[in-house]
Amino acid sequence: MDAIQFHILWKYWDLYLEGFLNTLQASVIALVGSFLLGTLIAVMRISPVKPLNWLGTAYVEFIRNLPILLIVFLFFLGPSALGLSLSGFAAGTLGLTIYTAAFIAEAVRAGIQAVPKGQTEAARSSGLTYGQTMGHIVLPQAMKMVIPALGNQFLNLVKNSSVLSVVAGLDLMYYADLISTKSFVTFSVYIFVAVFYLLITIPLSFGVAYLERRMARAH
Repeated sequence: MDAIQFHILWKYWDLYLEGFLNTLQASVIALVGSFLLGTLIAVMRISPVKPLNWLGTAYVEFIRNLPILLIVFLFFLGPSALGLSLSGFAAGTLGLTIYTAAFIAEAVRAGIQAVPKGQTEAARSSGLTYGQTMGHIVLPQAMKMVIPALGNQFLNLVKNSSVLSVVAGLDLMYYADLISTKSFVTFSVYIFVAVFYLLITIPLSFGVAYLERRMARAH
């Protein structure tokens, strides 16, 4: 096995840093977007309004059964047919958001269904609307129960962000390929990329674990 060539890191530090920051930015945007969209889809899936229920179910079943790479390509190439143009970063981040939201929706839906129905019935009988019942009574409890599942999806999201590289999304993997081409070095280049990914995923993992423990103590 080749020795790690640390000079590659110093020589191309600016490219590594730009890729890291772009990966971090895409991950944060997609994390927030997929959480909000996934929660909305979850509420739609258990909604008593049938059209909303069908729409939420169709979204989850359709998106979950497509490769994330295909979804990213659809957002990258599709708008051009309408005379629009999305950058690789925008298309990749949007595809990542749409894809992850389907899995978050299923996690949140499971949490909602785990909340005793009696609480929903009591809230509705006291005069709260369906939206108020979800927002004030059901969702806060559901979120506490699905923290581990959400944490796993957020970690998967960060790792899946590498898909941006195939549409020139200027992420870590994109710059790693560029550095490898320039330096004719492969192993060391990607070892450093792995370290940069760990700088995102390890704190996120510990953060989720801390939040889970805190919620358990509060409960």
